[in-house]
Amino acid sequence: MKPVFVAGAAVHPFGKHRELSAAELGYRAVRDLIQSTGITPDRVDTGFGGSSYGGSLLAQRVLQRVGVSGQPVYTVENACASGASAVHLGWQAIAAGTADCVIAFGAENLSAFGGGTLPLTTADLEIDQGMVMPGAYAMRAQRYLHDFGATPDDLGRVSVKNRRNGADNPRAHFQKAATAGDVAESRPVADPLRLLHCCPNSDGAAAVLLCSEDVARELGSPTVRIRGSAVRSGLFHTSYRDMTWPDITARTARAAYDMAELGPADLDLVELHDAFSIAELLHSEALGLAERGQAFKAVSAGEFDRDGRVAISPSGGLLSRGHPVGATGVTQICEAYWQLTGQAGPLQVPGAEVALTHVTGGGIFGVDNGACAVHILTTT
Repeated sequence: MKPVFVAGAAVHPFGKHRELSAAELGYRAVRDLIQSTGITPDRVDTGFGGSSYGGSLLAQRVLQRVGVSGQPVYTVENACASGASAVHLGWQAIAAGTADCVIAFGAENLSAFGGGTLPLTTADLEIDQGMVMPGAYAMRAQRYLHDFGATPDDLGRVSVKNRRNGADNPRAHFQKAATAGDVAESRPVADPLRLLHCCPNSDGAAAVLLCSEDVARELGSPTVRIRGSAVRSGLFHTSYRDMTWPDITARTARAAYDMAELGPADLDLVELHDAFSIAELLHSEALGLAERGQAFKAVSAGEFDRDGRVAISPSGGLLSRGHPVGATGVTQICEAYWQLTGQAGPLQVPGAEVALTHVTGGGIFGVDNGACAVHILTTT
């Protein structure tokens, strides 16, 4: 496989943008990417756009507005992993030698739903019975607290950490720190989860420029290399489901680690799918960053702080940055790019050289999640 590089990144700040469609948000992110990198539309070989709710042909509608028209363009839907799956497909094209320059983006406007929990897949057994994401993660949280001796205060520490990180992020939906008391006093959602244990439904977009070594040299922009890129789907079964072990994350991470020839101990920072505070504990363990049932202790000891053993969600994560579903995975790549090129400003993790991004989602019957994507990026 040919080496693949990220040579530019752009994010339209997350928040409530009721007046902007997913296509408009995507256009603004891609426009900013083109302006910042200086790439010309005719130099782009192919494009991939990820979204869960943006409608058909979103990628085509976005890219044609910046002049990428006539080239092969693909709209990707893969639940919360939509944007990261778009990056993965762009990585595949360059690694295989069928493209030298790719734009991958993700965009979403969730304000269109008005509020409340997001609508999930129709004609699904569990969803037809009333399953929603807060309920699913609440059950995971209850089981984790029961099995490993953690408490709701431990869940709150995740929220406090990530809200503190997000307070420094100008692209975040929430740019205000929260105290343990704020979390504990926020309104109940699904026991033991309260409002500040949950990420917001946000609107936003992000875009990255992926390229071969030759194009990276031509552009002269700061670059980072994608050493590992993996996407996996859930293993279907109807037997007992372990609510405290996200198997899909473990399998996807293992594939990315093997490809990159790196492991958990090599990571300086992780942008993780913390859609709910319990998710950081579950997924950090599945990524190998803590022993099973011990991640809550690592959070309490400061090991996952921005200046800790491995910085988890130094951008604020989904809990603070927000979660415009299709855009989340691409935004994680952007944040990792800025970290590894020393452009993260107040978010900067000192000496960062290796980053991992992780996103997973899609509640369907018989699997722990429908899709998961993991990327590993390095400075060389």
